[in-house]
Amino acid sequence: MYTAQGTIDKSHLLRQHLPLVRRIALQMLAKLPASVELDDLIQVGMIGLLDASSRYEDNRGAQFETFASQRIRGAMLDELRASDWGSRNLRQQARQVEQAVRVLEHQLGRPPTEGEIARELKLSLSAYQGLLQDIQGAQLLYVEDFAREDGDNPVLELHSRGSHGDDPLQALMESGFRAELVEAIRNLPERDQLLLNLYYEEELNLREIGAILEVSQSRVCQLHSQAISRLRASLKDLL
Repeated sequence: MYTAQGTIDKSHLLRQHLPLVRRIALQMLAKLPASVELDDLIQVGMIGLLDASSRYEDNRGAQFETFASQRIRGAMLDELRASDWGSRNLRQQARQVEQAVRVLEHQLGRPPTEGEIARELKLSLSAYQGLLQDIQGAQLLYVEDFAREDGDNPVLELHSRGSHGDDPLQALMESGFRAELVEAIRNLPERDQLLLNLYYEEELNLREIGAILEVSQSRVCQLHSQAISRLRASLKDLL
């Protein structure tokens, strides 16, 4: 919709794309710990939408929804990073699981079982599964994975960039990381492969995945955390 002066009506854009903010928030929330509130993500996303409407120029050829989605998602990611939703202790615990998986895979020549990982960590099986529950939301890539040797770490900018040369994540994906990731997924146990496919490709929620795997939602969280730990262990050298 345009104004009488022939420019795009930005107030109309805001009203029209309010549902987009909620949709992106729900998509992100599915991959975050329970401590993250939907309303908080929506509020931050609204700021991203406002920023998009003020910056959007319809003569650049990009659709507003595409432009706004990048700004909304970027605003949410910036807020999550600023609030440090994944505490240093949890990230350290996630890396301990990853290291245990890596050591056992080297020793056994196959993916270790949950019981074997628990023993390597000197935990009971129930304590290990509880740890998996706690680190739900751990990502395949952390910002720290891109840190320079001097410790300065402004590297992984999560906003959209104009060219791949300005986007470290895109450069990483084009450097062979994508092929290595595909191969690492193929080497996962069959159930882990199915879970990741349902979660990331089919975009099913935890309840739906649990119904397919015939396990509880909390068990899906545990299995997801373990699958990500397996992937990070397999891709350690690249990361």
